[in-house]
Amino acid sequence: MRIELVKRPQHSRLFSALSPFIALALTLVAGAIMFSALGKNPADALYYYFVDPLRETWSLHELAVKAAPLILIAVGLSVCYLSNNWNIGAEGQFIIGAIAGSILPVVFPTFQSWIVLPLMLVMGMIGGAAYAAIPAWLKARFNTNEILTSLMLVYVAQLFLDWIVRGPWRNPEGMNFPETRTFHSYAILPEIWPESGRAHWGFVFALVAAVALWFVLSKTLRGFEVKVLGQSPRAGRFAGFSAGRMVFFAFVLSGALAGLAGISEVSGAIGQLRPVISPGYGFAAIIVAFLGRLNPLGIIAAGLVLALSYLGGEAAQISIGVSDKVVRAFQGILLFFVLACDTLIHYRIRFIGAATKTQEAAQNA
Repeated sequence: MRIELVKRPQHSRLFSALSPFIALALTLVAGAIMFSALGKNPADALYYYFVDPLRETWSLHELAVKAAPLILIAVGLSVCYLSNNWNIGAEGQFIIGAIAGSILPVVFPTFQSWIVLPLMLVMGMIGGAAYAAIPAWLKARFNTNEILTSLMLVYVAQLFLDWIVRGPWRNPEGMNFPETRTFHSYAILPEIWPESGRAHWGFVFALVAAVALWFVLSKTLRGFEVKVLGQSPRAGRFAGFSAGRMVFFAFVLSGALAGLAGISEVSGAIGQLRPVISPGYGFAAIIVAFLGRLNPLGIIAAGLVLALSYLGGEAAQISIGVSDKVVRAFQGILLFFVLACDTLIHYRIRFIGAATKTQEAAQNA
């Protein structure tokens, strides 16, 4: 007995449109069961997850702070996935972008000018793009599996960050704590509305990137090329599109946005480099990309939803005493249902037993 997924000749447009909402509803049901199994009141848990973080103005600012890197990374990943290039290493590109963008305020702290922040943002994008170009080159040159190479480079980036903040970049006036010197005022990303919260311009960057990529994907030849090569590489070759160039385009663009997210997070929300600068934004952005159906405008809404789960998870940890592992499990459940709903809308499950195998063998004879 084995199970096969058979592509449906036609799929329901209605269910395809409702898929993210169905996935979210199933996640709520599964989450309620999980909290009940942990001995927590499901209604209280879901309230702290999805309602409590929206009650105060400052918490809405925190929602924007957490949504900004998720949206920025996810819109870049959407280009990769639409072109059939599986970048799983955005977390590493996020970290390298943060490191590259921090060179000026950490290594040259006396260089203080209005141009420092723009240079930091550009250097962060270059760092993320250069790091993403490694798995792109390996795939284009040696046909290596980009899932493995991009994922392994995440751990290289994490260890490099840990080494650099404990070693050469450690703050000489920081009482031996593993962190860099605090960024000076010219290196801090400004807040949007300082009087009401700490949401910074990284959220604006995310919205602009999402709208710009929506326009590129839906209105330009480059967007058409992305979709054609993703759906049918053979048809793309007949049209004169280069799969190799698309690998580099998708990875470099995705890495640049992840790097921008990294330096925006460090200069806007943290103010220095530390051994850990991300709660897993690069991996969570994969959920955001698929929850938004790989549509940059849908990703904005999906990023806000997942950012809400981060805030709600923190509130639930404080209010009802669940661990951070429960928060991650809840996000994993969401990804599972997003992928499961999309899969079952486009494919049907077929069980193949011994009799079916015999019939197939007779037909092929």
